[in-house]
Amino acid sequence: MAETHSPAAPRRNLYLDDLSVGDRFTSGEHALDAAQIVAFAAQFDPQTFHTDPDAAEATFFRGLAASGWHTAALTMKLLVESGLPLADGVIGSGGELHWPQPTRPDDVLHVEAEILEIVPSRSKPGRAMVQARCETKNQRGEVLQRFTPKLVVVERAT
Repeated sequence: MAETHSPAAPRRNLYLDDLSVGDRFTSGEHALDAAQIVAFAAQFDPQTFHTDPDAAEATFFRGLAASGWHTAALTMKLLVESGLPLADGVIGSGGELHWPQPTRPDDVLHVEAEILEIVPSRSKPGRAMVQARCETKNQRGEVLQRFTPKLVVVERAT
């Protein structure tokens, strides 16, 4: 039976044995502002549309936009802190990443995740590849990032 987990629910660390296809998880929120966008971009993605609010008006984005890598980093933070409570951590083994629209100053982000597939390892008993769909949304429910990771998840030690 698929379960739905929200940040208001008591947090428990989940193992492979606890997961089912269709389980859903919703993270807490992160409020983003222009200062955070500029600070991240200055260090990791110093392009004008991420670092200069005035100059960004004349770019493709028509205003300041967070780096996609900033959105990805915030997604990971939200998943780890409140979104996908995997006992041994959120351990990725690849996936697809899409940014359908830019993340903007004053967006309030949260992540909605769903377990899509669980494939037990043939070579490593007690382990599986779990595919999830993680959508990072703003306060209006608009999808800013779609991430479909393959995660390494282990069974509870017996």
